[in-house]
Amino acid sequence: MSQTVFPENFLWGGATAANQLEGAYLADGKGLSVADAMPGGKIRFEVLGSPEFDWTIDEEKYVYPNHKGISYYEHFKEDIALFAEMGFKCYRFSIAWSRIFPQGDELEPNEAGLKFYDQVIDECLKYGIEPVITISHYEMPLNLAKKYGGWKNRELIAFYERYAKVVLTRFHRKVKYWMTFNEINSALHFPALSQGMVLSNGAGDFKNIAQAWHNQFVASSLAVKIGHELDPDLKIGCMIIYATTYSLDANPVNQAATMEQNQIFNYYCADVQVRGEYPGYTNRFLNSRGVKFEDLDITKEDLDLLKAYPVDYVGFSYYMSSAVTVTGDESDTVAGNLLGGVRNPFLKASEWGWQIDPVGLRIALNELYNRYQKPVFVVENGLGAVDEITAEGQIIDDYRIDYLRAHIEQMAKAIEDGVDLMGYTPWGCIDLVSASTGEMSKRYGFIYVDLDDKIEGSGKRMKKKSFDWYKQVIATNGADLA
Repeated sequence: MSQTVFPENFLWGGATAANQLEGAYLADGKGLSVADAMPGGKIRFEVLGSPEFDWTIDEEKYVYPNHKGISYYEHFKEDIALFAEMGFKCYRFSIAWSRIFPQGDELEPNEAGLKFYDQVIDECLKYGIEPVITISHYEMPLNLAKKYGGWKNRELIAFYERYAKVVLTRFHRKVKYWMTFNEINSALHFPALSQGMVLSNGAGDFKNIAQAWHNQFVASSLAVKIGHELDPDLKIGCMIIYATTYSLDANPVNQAATMEQNQIFNYYCADVQVRGEYPGYTNRFLNSRGVKFEDLDITKEDLDLLKAYPVDYVGFSYYMSSAVTVTGDESDTVAGNLLGGVRNPFLKASEWGWQIDPVGLRIALNELYNRYQKPVFVVENGLGAVDEITAEGQIIDDYRIDYLRAHIEQMAKAIEDGVDLMGYTPWGCIDLVSASTGEMSKRYGFIYVDLDDKIEGSGKRMKKKSFDWYKQVIATNGADLA
């Protein structure tokens, strides 16, 4: 076996989110979440972006794949056993807030929800798999969006604090790694997922988005405070989308535009959560969106809290890079993970139009680590694709293997660059409902789940070719990527 640069304790694993795979959306006292109100299909974002959308569930008009997911709620033991067979060192998953506090504003938690996650955590530990838990992953209780207007309302800080205190207190002896919010910066383009805000309850006013971010920053610091008081060795991170961003050419005007996009998308939220204070470009950023920092509801106590309790590490998703021009053809655009950009002529794209850029991951790792000097963790990365079952019953997903191999090779180079990289959890290690389109047909997993976009099918789990490939990668600690 050849030498590997990956450290001995490197956290190889996979990642999922409660709302995209658990199903059982009203089981055992669970309340509705914002994800439960999101219809399936390519029209998902179009519906959520409509001025008429008010979080009402209309089952006559739409399908709601998240309600059933892949029935992980009933099959988690079988699924975790498959993760263990691949050799997972860790498993990143989220707790559904509405399983613990069904409405979000109760004083006492739902014990049945806590017991479910006790079982999930214990099942992981049985196989020596470290749980990595996201406290809030695009699944805030629907009541908090409808009754309180989402995260723009400061009352949510106390609700989140109560929720975080319950889960951290309950699970901290078993769970070392945590993240406070999933892809917190996604709200720049689409606040429905992470802030519970659509046009009908305030998403059209950027002041609300900025205020919601501030409230989340405070809530995140409170979670860090709670966690560190329970056990100073707990590792509590932030989690952002990161899209390595290039100027399309060497024109200084485009270079400056690229710098600004990096600041407002890739860095703003992380700067506050990692450094513990608002960055110097805050006023320019907010002013460009018609907002004044002094008009936000921010107290001295808030700022003191942010400074005292920054996060311990930077978790991030990386699927694609972005290119910027303000002087050339801005109409030739491509899709992406909530952030697109102009077409980069040097890159190919996935079936969903996301440009594939493994080298961009090495750049991202260097940029994040050198900016913050705190450990970094690639907690999402992967290829959404349509998988076909052959006549022999196999799923030959060489395209996925090629994608992951290329990204792991670049992670190795980043480690050689001196980056302190904690681990790697490819997204959707088992097929699940897509967040962006609510489809099952956009598959990421090493494990195929026999369900269609209407969540009809046997639900049978089948290993893809990538299953054995990733098993070999983990067994050799990244040395054998063939």
